[in-house]
Amino acid sequence: MGRIKGLLLDIDGVLYVGDEPIPGAVETLKELREKFQVRFITNTTRKPKSKVVEKLRAMGFEVYEDEVFTALAATADFLRRRKAKAYFLLTDEAMEEVGNLIGEPPDYVVVGDAHTNFTYESLNRAFRYLMEGAGLITAAKNRYFKDKDGKLSLDAGPFVKALEFASGKRAKVIGKPSREFFLSAVRSMGLLPEECAVVGDDIEADVLGGMKAGLYGILVKTGKFREEDLKKGEPDLVIESVVYLPDALS
Repeated sequence: MGRIKGLLLDIDGVLYVGDEPIPGAVETLKELREKFQVRFITNTTRKPKSKVVEKLRAMGFEVYEDEVFTALAATADFLRRRKAKAYFLLTDEAMEEVGNLIGEPPDYVVVGDAHTNFTYESLNRAFRYLMEGAGLITAAKNRYFKDKDGKLSLDAGPFVKALEFASGKRAKVIGKPSREFFLSAVRSMGLLPEECAVVGDDIEADVLGGMKAGLYGILVKTGKFREEDLKKGEPDLVIESVVYLPDALS
């Protein structure tokens, strides 16, 4: 890899899993800040950006709100720029981020990880809006994530696929692996993509997505990582956990 000046760190699966930090991750972040600019990128859509920051700080991570780029916040910005209204499939907590963007009839249906709010009634309502002309947006299209019990759980992606299949429409992805999502974080550091690396546990959304945007891709073997992921593509670097990142970049 070339001269890296900036790091885009995925959060869940890289810095923590569930409610526990990856061993050594808090100290590693402090070390990385001494040499690199850092941004935090996440497709987590169950909670607003403020709660993401709050959780990281509670675990001991040094994080500032303007360093955090969430798929949900990016989706809200997308809608505001277009003065558009939407019907949202989100958790009640995540609605704090977008509550003022609800409107009838909606210009878009927006899907995130709605958790228990994914019901037949809510999905069918979304389907009907799509059939009446609304566009389809997904804040993130991840297949699954590593849950608090250590097992994999469904993310928003499978529900987005269901709505795509039923409506015949293709969802616009706002978060990872969207090229613009990565580049917005890169631009905030005043750097070029080739001067940055993305670090993630999801080879598709994090690593390959970042590489397609011109960044170096580093895959960590924590979080949702599975050995079979390596058959999906070739990262620039594979490390056991974020703790090994400073040595790998030195």
